[in-house]
Amino acid sequence: MQSPRWLVDHGKPAEALATLAKLHAHGDQTDPWVVAEFAQIQESVTFEHENEAKSYVELFRNRSSFRRLFIAVALQASVQMTGVSAIQVSSDELDQYYSVTIYGQIGISGQDTLKYQAINSIIALIAQFCCILLIDRFGRRWPLILGNLGNCITFIIATILIAMFPPGVANNRSAQWGFIIMTWIYNFSFSATCGPLSWIIPAEIFDTRTRSKGVSIATMTSFAFNTMIGQTTGIAFGSIGYRFYIVFIVCNFTNALFFWAILPETKGRTLESMTYLFTHSPWWVPGSRSEDYGMHDIDRKVEEIREKGGLVDDTREGDELERVKTE
Repeated sequence: MQSPRWLVDHGKPAEALATLAKLHAHGDQTDPWVVAEFAQIQESVTFEHENEAKSYVELFRNRSSFRRLFIAVALQASVQMTGVSAIQVSSDELDQYYSVTIYGQIGISGQDTLKYQAINSIIALIAQFCCILLIDRFGRRWPLILGNLGNCITFIIATILIAMFPPGVANNRSAQWGFIIMTWIYNFSFSATCGPLSWIIPAEIFDTRTRSKGVSIATMTSFAFNTMIGQTTGIAFGSIGYRFYIVFIVCNFTNALFFWAILPETKGRTLESMTYLFTHSPWWVPGSRSEDYGMHDIDRKVEEIREKGGLVDDTREGDELERVKTE
């Protein structure tokens, strides 16, 4: 089933109205909330068609668009600086420095090594499933902040363990297992928060007028930082060893502070209310409430429609709605 917005955007208003009614009113197409949401979507789609971004330059001319681009780009860059790419780098130098050495010292080798690495992948899948189940309950802002803090803590513990019990020198199996467990906990923390949110947030904060261009720049940033980390990690470990982990400790902590300061909560928002949020809410988010910026627009429309007896008179949307009802 396609989304109501997609159906309106592709010239299928009747199907869009029916879909909205099924989702929110058990099929009742005259429900005030359904009528209000339908009218709002039509208004938004019409405006976006008339003002569609023709070039990337337009992302920098509009305050709301630039703010969303800034958050999306910063988010994709910050995710790579959590250290996820460094942990997952599969270069021979890094594998020799950590994976094979640590697993070998605790008596794990050969196919067993693959088994424990598979555990890491299973943990990631479970964490991502948890994100899917809980993201609309807990929102985006605080899971992202707490996820970065969780990453930071696991990196601190892992760095201390490697510094005190370096592979190839110390033979403390508890410390070696502690390092492996920390990588598993890190993977859960990242995969339940920062990883999926780095794709969810950019996709939902842009309007359809700018989404393709905004998300493409954010994605380019992700791959650029991923390439940078992949190319420098082996060299860094060869030169300064475990101290390279300090970079990710600092970055995870500053990521949390950064998004605490600039990322508003977008949970439960329609695409139509995103523009109002990023246009009128302050850039410094602490102390403000995102629900004060456009969250009640749909409620106002519902009240207006109820006062008019469920009809949207004297508007193109109302005419279209009446046509749909009579079909």
